[in-house]
Amino acid sequence: MTDPLSLPPGPPDPGEARTSLTLAAAGGPELLRADAARNRALLLDAASRLLADCGASDLTMESVAAAAGVGKGTVFRRFKDRTGLLIALLDHRESLLQAAFLSGPPPLGPDAPAAERLHAFGPAVMRHERDHHELILASRTDPLRTYTVPAQRLRISHVTLLLRQAHATGEPDLLAHTLLGSIDAPLVHHLTCERGTPVDRLERGWHDLLTRYGVEC
Repeated sequence: MTDPLSLPPGPPDPGEARTSLTLAAAGGPELLRADAARNRALLLDAASRLLADCGASDLTMESVAAAAGVGKGTVFRRFKDRTGLLIALLDHRESLLQAAFLSGPPPLGPDAPAAERLHAFGPAVMRHERDHHELILASRTDPLRTYTVPAQRLRISHVTLLLRQAHATGEPDLLAHTLLGSIDAPLVHHLTCERGTPVDRLERGWHDLLTRYGVEC
């Protein structure tokens, strides 16, 4: 079976931007029985309420169990550990961003030229991750995992696809990693919160990188 996150070997037809990539969960695909899905939704609803009240740093498996009215073992069986819980909380938020760049309106969605979509993508990711930076940073317990989760693979595949369509100079896959590395959540958090760098300056940096790679609107 073809991996839905894989890319075609050469420049794809413009219409393939609609079909070659599919939504991917932050923590990986999972098929659940109806009762298991209800329990998972119950636990995530409780965790979301706690997250809004106390922040990610104070979110524990024990507090989620208490808020949901279940035993602590139920939470561990569902999410395995705190990192698994945090990643599950990110899934819904990530799916909204994915829907916007896979099937949403232009300039981010597929009805815009590849170059315009690339220029819109970086700022959209930065805004998304700025809104959820606490949750994202708390879930980053394994630096290498960032590059293997389906959600990140989807972002890499999407940017690589658009770079090919826009005829960017250089190796599209490596350029995609470089571009996404420039707007990675920890770096953006450091630059904006610790260094006081305005977000619009980071967005200009994204546009400048694309222009240097020959991608102009």
